[in-house]
Amino acid sequence: MKKFLIGDITEMYGISQDTLRYYDKAGLLPFVKKNQAGRRVFTEDDLGYIEVIDCLKRSGIPVKEIAKFMDWCVEGDKSLPQRYAFMVEQEAVLERKIHDLQAQLDFLRWKKWYYQTANEAQTEKIFFKEGTRQVDDKWHQKYLEAKELES
Repeated sequence: MKKFLIGDITEMYGISQDTLRYYDKAGLLPFVKKNQAGRRVFTEDDLGYIEVIDCLKRSGIPVKEIAKFMDWCVEGDKSLPQRYAFMVEQEAVLERKIHDLQAQLDFLRWKKWYYQTANEAQTEKIFFKEGTRQVDDKWHQKYLEAKELES
């Protein structure tokens, strides 16, 4: 079976050596063995774990929770129900984050259009309800229509 050192993992996954050392100290790499020189040695079997850890970390899951999940992985089949429940829960959390981020992106794009249009008119007064500084709802509708035409 092929063996990999920490530098190999860094190149393969774009995770820094310091991060991998931190993951090890935090308990995320309970499967990793060390050679006689005390260097971490990864096997081909470990690569799947690294991918999972990287995905969970990029999903915003706290290190402590990832460490618990990795302990379950090492336990084997008896922890399959916990691992499945964990993934179901994390999927729901990530879907909520994506939904929230999409809402923020949609609002940002509306404001970008607003300011582009105001710049072209050289005033944002065109958006206001008469006698106020409140944006007339018709403008948001015009934005949505313009966006629809682009699609």
